[in-house]
Amino acid sequence: MTTPLFLLRCVQLSISIRDLDLLTIGTINDMFIESRNDDYNGYSEIATQSDYDLF
Repeated sequence: MTTPLFLLRCVQLSISIRDLDLLTIGTINDMFIESRNDDYNGYSEIATQSDYDLF
């Protein structure tokens, strides 16, 4: 990952320069990946409380 790409990801996630002291590159990458998964509607089944109880 290049520096410009890293800074672009920070801007896309609304992370300020001040917040970068508290986060790692890996954390920001994980946050970006998860932000792209939020719009995914392809899950065929959503777990219920009884599913968690069985787990």
